[in-house]
Amino acid sequence: MSKSTTITTPEKESLFSIRFLVALLLIVAGIAWLAYYYVGPRGNPLAFPPVDGKPKAIADLGRWNYAIGFGALMLGLMVSAHPSTPLGRGRGVVVAMLACFLIGLLWICTFYVFSDDLTKLWIFNDLGQWNLVVGIAFMAVGFSFATKWE
Repeated sequence: MSKSTTITTPEKESLFSIRFLVALLLIVAGIAWLAYYYVGPRGNPLAFPPVDGKPKAIADLGRWNYAIGFGALMLGLMVSAHPSTPLGRGRGVVVAMLACFLIGLLWICTFYVFSDDLTKLWIFNDLGQWNLVVGIAFMAVGFSFATKWE
């Protein structure tokens, strides 16, 4: 029996796949939604009397705006864990996994360190105990990267 000695070259994977662009779009949209809501439709609940935000349709969603923003951000990160994206292959997996773990840990530690007065920390001041959920969600996304690590 003869063995085949054909050597194949691996396909060159492009940097910008459709999945990567969708992941970037979701991440940027999530961050933009959080920033837009906090600056505009949220109003100023700390003012006396509290100032309502505009447009009212978005302001009426209240904390659901944070669920929308963080949901899009986390979904974008999880979509980017696929091997067709730079974060889903090679060293990108390790970097993204450790980054998500550290961001989650820093989010929770920041919340606990400043928990007696969160009024000066953007987004933290509105979420209260839900900051723990955000930190754990970042860690959960880190685990989604960990499943791709070889």
